[in-house]
Amino acid sequence: MRSPSAADMLDSWERGVARGMVDRGLILLALTDPEADEAALAALPIGARERRLLELRAAAFGPRLTGLVACEACGEQLELALGVDELCAAGAAGDADLTLVADGYALSLRLPDSADLRAAAAAPPDAAASLLLRRCVVRAERDGAPADPENLPAALLAAAGDRLADADPLADLRFALTCVGCGHVWQAPFDAAAFVWAELDAWAARMLREVHTLAAAYGWSERDILRLGAARRARYLDMVAG
Repeated sequence: MRSPSAADMLDSWERGVARGMVDRGLILLALTDPEADEAALAALPIGARERRLLELRAAAFGPRLTGLVACEACGEQLELALGVDELCAAGAAGDADLTLVADGYALSLRLPDSADLRAAAAAPPDAAASLLLRRCVVRAERDGAPADPENLPAALLAAAGDRLADADPLADLRFALTCVGCGHVWQAPFDAAAFVWAELDAWAARMLREVHTLAAAYGWSERDILRLGAARRARYLDMVAG
């Protein structure tokens, strides 16, 4: 994937500042395929979305990811460092035709997408997970008769969630961690959209400071400054700093 231009990245940041994380993810996805419309991007399975966002991160900021995770037991900060290739090795989504047969029920499922995430984000926290899973039930039967997806047993929905997770490993990436301070063992979720957005937000803050400094020193427009390569821009900044 080709790295997006500085101007496109800054425009995407500006459009996403006041939006929720699902919409920010779609704005970032648009950088990976400028010709695709939002509906097509929103229909991508979550695993495919995560893969594209990780590839975008590699193109824009490099293939190595670093970050801090706080131990959920004692608060100790743990540093993570891994590569985009390592994360993407979790695998691609399986067949889109998903079925689950259990306890007299037969379900036809589909992989969740960004529209499902948006609906879940708008729901009460204690109902979000079940809402998302019910949206992914294409057809439900019990003993051969149609069943209402809204009234499926909780255990069946949990099994459906496991089936979907197995079919699309990148949709729910988790790191198995052990705290060096207290020995606590837990799994930390990884959200590519949130991670890439945080990096874009930090990058935009630096870029705007650089634009301000060079515009004040030389009278150049933002457009002209953003068209400069990073190395040339850094040299000009060094000269301004004296």
